[in-house]
Amino acid sequence: LCEAYRLQYGADFVSVMPTNLYGPGDNYHPLDSHVPAALVRRFHEAKIGGEPNVVVWGTGAPQREFMAVDDLADACVFVIKSYSDLQFLNIGTGEDISVAEFARIVADVVGYPGEIKFDASRPDGAPRKLLDVSRINALGWHAKIPLREGLTRMYADFVANYDAIRAKTASKAEKQQA
Repeated sequence: LCEAYRLQYGADFVSVMPTNLYGPGDNYHPLDSHVPAALVRRFHEAKIGGEPNVVVWGTGAPQREFMAVDDLADACVFVIKSYSDLQFLNIGTGEDISVAEFARIVADVVGYPGEIKFDASRPDGAPRKLLDVSRINALGWHAKIPLREGLTRMYADFVANYDAIRAKTASKAEKQQA
């Protein structure tokens, strides 16, 4: 749509495509959240519940790219100030990590001491999801927030808002059952 408006009306619209995002204010619903938020919640609740293990869907082998939402905001401001072209820009870190290693980092950030088990009967999804961010990097923008630091910020926000997150999840579940 941005390309069409640019071509038809000369509008200086630009489109960006972010990678998988995580950060404060994420959706932590146990059934419809994305990997980072789902794992933060799962490991936190296992930690406070004294659970001996946490199950992660799939084999853990797929590679995924994750970026802190604050890096996306920074990239969008950079693009507004520095880029005007028809072609969209991928925004990401340019680095991927296995789901298994990602789960270990989340468990460490949360302070979960138990075992991580992988349920190979659940789907893995695509073997690899990594954006080519060479074009935005060539313009001078690079993601700045290291994965562990971003996850630490996310977890602090999750803990600070845990009661509200649980209440929101419970009310959403009640609405779905009605």
